[in-house]
Amino acid sequence: MHTQRRLGDWLFHICNYGFFTLFTLLCLFPFYYLFINTISSNDLSARGLVTLYPKMIHFDNYIQVLQLKGLAQAALVSGGRTIIGTLLTVAASAFLGYLFTKHKMWARSFWYRFVIITMYFNAGIIPWYIIMMKLNMTNNFWAYILPAVVSPFYVILVKTFVESIPDVLEESAEMDGAGYIVIFSKIIMPLITPIAATIAIFSAVSQWNSFIDTVFLMTNSKLFTLQFVLYKYLNESTSLAAIIRNSQGAVGNIDLTNKQTATSIRTTVSMIVILPILFVYPFFQRYFVKGIMIGAVKG
Repeated sequence: MHTQRRLGDWLFHICNYGFFTLFTLLCLFPFYYLFINTISSNDLSARGLVTLYPKMIHFDNYIQVLQLKGLAQAALVSGGRTIIGTLLTVAASAFLGYLFTKHKMWARSFWYRFVIITMYFNAGIIPWYIIMMKLNMTNNFWAYILPAVVSPFYVILVKTFVESIPDVLEESAEMDGAGYIVIFSKIIMPLITPIAATIAIFSAVSQWNSFIDTVFLMTNSKLFTLQFVLYKYLNESTSLAAIIRNSQGAVGNIDLTNKQTATSIRTTVSMIVILPILFVYPFFQRYFVKGIMIGAVKG
């Protein structure tokens, strides 16, 4: 009986690890496929002959695409909105979530419901655009930051997390004369690091990937985000490939391995946009699960 149980456990672990290994490979394969097509022969890639491993490796695609006009400026805008937006969102949502745990807050229930109800009702794009235009948020960098400073979902996560912290910590600080700002910055904020890191991940990914606000609000090319530039390049990949080929010289003298194609432009630009945000996850991974679990369950 004991041997059968050990055999069953052994088979379960094999199946479990096998399933999750396969699932992980399936999740990673799109990124791998994209990458090998950026470093393979552009001619073979355009004909769909690069599938499992790179062929005729070269890195000219990255060198040439990084020289495209507006890409560096767009990367700066996206980086700026991601860093500033994430910091402000974490700070504002964390402080508001903390305040909603204080029973002494004036009309606490009303304001909490007022914030939460915005999760379920949306006026739509046209009223949103009119409001942003009236607030002079067109062609304004702060249009990327201010609308996302407070998120009801993040406020709920922080509020639930803070409620799991023993009240005696705040009471002892209050007895020493500390106010809400001091308690929040010195006691609460260090204790809510897991949920703050979780919010930072969500906010950073959202800010980095957003481009709809650029479509509606920005006509100044200096304020275009990297995702919007990617959107333009994907739509203009054929003409961009022709421009790069012409800048290299006569087409007849170009090696087909390095000759830019619409496929090489699309895959390379996509990879350049994806890579930065992928590096965010390893730094916050250890906080992610803990933050979600504790922020979602009170006990």
